[in-house]
Amino acid sequence: MGFEEATPIQSESIPHILGGVDMLGQAQTGTGKTCAFGIPVIERVDRDDSRVQFLILAPTRELAIQIADEMHEVAKYKEGIRILAVYGGQPIDRQILALKKRPQIIVGTPGRVMDHMRRKTLRLDSISGIILDEADEMLNMGFKEDIDTILESTPTEIQKVFFSATMPKSILELTQKYLHDPVHVRIAPKQLAVENISQFYIEVRESNKLEVLCRLIESERIKLALVFCNTKRKVDEVCEKLATRGYAAEALHGDMKQPLRTRVMNRFRSGEVDLLVATDVAARGIDVDDIEVVINYDLPQDEEYYVHRIGRTGRAGRSGKAYTFVVGREIIELKNIQHYAKANIVCAQPPSLTEVTQSRVSSILKGLKDSLGADDLAYYIEAVEQYLQDLNVESPADSFYTTADLAAALLRLSMGEQFHQAEEIEPVVPYLEHIARNNRYQSSYNNSRAGFFVADDDRAGGKKGKFDANDKKSRGGKKIEAGMSRLFLNVGSDDNVLPQHIVKAVCSHSSLTGKQIGAIAIYGRYTFVDVPREAADEVVKNLTGRKIGSRPVRAEKQK
Repeated sequence: MGFEEATPIQSESIPHILGGVDMLGQAQTGTGKTCAFGIPVIERVDRDDSRVQFLILAPTRELAIQIADEMHEVAKYKEGIRILAVYGGQPIDRQILALKKRPQIIVGTPGRVMDHMRRKTLRLDSISGIILDEADEMLNMGFKEDIDTILESTPTEIQKVFFSATMPKSILELTQKYLHDPVHVRIAPKQLAVENISQFYIEVRESNKLEVLCRLIESERIKLALVFCNTKRKVDEVCEKLATRGYAAEALHGDMKQPLRTRVMNRFRSGEVDLLVATDVAARGIDVDDIEVVINYDLPQDEEYYVHRIGRTGRAGRSGKAYTFVVGREIIELKNIQHYAKANIVCAQPPSLTEVTQSRVSSILKGLKDSLGADDLAYYIEAVEQYLQDLNVESPADSFYTTADLAAALLRLSMGEQFHQAEEIEPVVPYLEHIARNNRYQSSYNNSRAGFFVADDDRAGGKKGKFDANDKKSRGGKKIEAGMSRLFLNVGSDDNVLPQHIVKAVCSHSSLTGKQIGAIAIYGRYTFVDVPREAADEVVKNLTGRKIGSRPVRAEKQK
C-alpha cells in the first residue's frame, strides 16, 4: 500500500487493540487512524467464524465507505475475511442481501446500523469489539441516543475503542460510562508555521462560490493560485467552469494517471497554468515556491488539512494569502480551525464590481506602457484620427467625441460584454447573526403562543394537522437560500425535539451530511428544515413514517 513505517497513532494503538483492551485514542484526521484500528481488527478476525465479530461506527456515509475501502485493501491477501459497509442513502434491501453473506466486520453509520438491528438483520450478541471513529463528530451530529442503544445492545465484556479528534465533556462522559480501565493514546498534532500568511474567510452561498472565486482572481490580479476542493468531482466541475470563463486552469486529483498529473504539475510550475484546482491527497506532492494565494473553495474537513493547505503559499520567506469560503454553519468549524492553528482569520467581503473594474482597468493600462514607445504607432494614430473626424461629422451637432472618449470606449470593449452584464453578489447574513435572529424570533413566538399550525378541531376542515404551504408565516418567515428546499416536519418543541435530533434524523435517512443541512426553525408543534434541493425528495420519502423521539414523522416539501 506504499507504507514504509507506522505513523505515531498506529505505533501506539495497534499493540493495545491487538491485546483486546479498551482504548481512547486522540488524533486528527489524516494521521493514519483507519489502519491504526483496521490492521489489528483484521488480524483478530476468526476466519472460520461467519458471525459478525467487529462493528466500526462512523458519523457519515463517506467516512464509512472510506474505512471499508481501506480495510479491503489491508485484507486483500487474507482469504475468508468479509467486510461490509452499511449506511443511509443506499437501498436497505441490497444491504440485507449482503448481510446474508455473513460478513465478519461491519462498518456503518449509527442510523443505518440501528435500522438493521430493529429489523433483526444485524445481531451484535457475538461481536468481540466495537470501534467508534470520530466519536466527537457523531455526538455533534446528534447520534448520542443511537450510540447508547448500540453500545447497550453489545455484551459488556467486549473490547471498546473510541477515536476522537477532540476531548469535549460529552466524550469523557461516554468514556466513563462504557470503557473499562481504558488506555489513553494521545498524538499531539503537528503545527506548521503560518505567521507570514494573511488569512481571510468569506461567508458565501454555495451557488455564488464560483463568481466570488473569479472576482478574487480579478481583483487580486492573481497569477499563480492553488484552489482546494474536498472531492474529485468538485475539482473537475470547478476546473471546467473556470476554463469556460477563459482562465488557464487545470485539475489535479487521484483519478488521474501519473503521467497526466506530472504534466499538469510541470505546466503549473512553469506558469503555463495560472490556477491549479486540487484535492488534499493529490496536492501532497506540490512543492512550488511562487504560489501567491491558496483558496479553500470547500472548507477543509479537518483542522490539520487547513494548515497543510495554506502552507503551500508563503514559502521561502515570501508572504502569502489564504482565502476560505464558508457556507452557513461552517463558520463554527472555521472557529475551531482558527483555535487549532492559533491564527487570526479575518472576515472579508466578496470583491465588488467596482473593485474588479478598477483592478482590471489598472492591469490593462499597465500593459499599455510597453506599447506606447513602439515605432509602428503612426498607422494607428492616423486610423484613430480619421475615425474620430468621420464620427464627429456624422454625429448630431450637440455631440462631439475626443480621443479620450475613444480610448475609454476601447477600454470598456476590452473588458468584455459579459463583465458589464454582471450584477453585484447579494450579501450574506453572517450565520451566527442569522441564528441569533432566529432565536429571538422563536423566543418571541413562544412567548406570544401565536400558532401558525392549523388546530386539530373543526377549523381544520376535518383535515387533522394540515400544513398550509400558502401561508407566509407557515413557511418559516425566512428567505430560502439558493439551491435549497424547505421541508415541513410535524414534530416540534412540544415533542422535546432539538436541532441535533433533526440533523441526526435527516443524516440517518438520506445521503446528506450535517454540513449540508441549512437553517432549522423549531416551533411548538412543527419544524422547518432546509436541505439541498436535489436531496429534498429523498429526505421526504425516507423520513416520512420514521420517528423523531416518540412521534412518527410526516415530512412535506414546500410548494
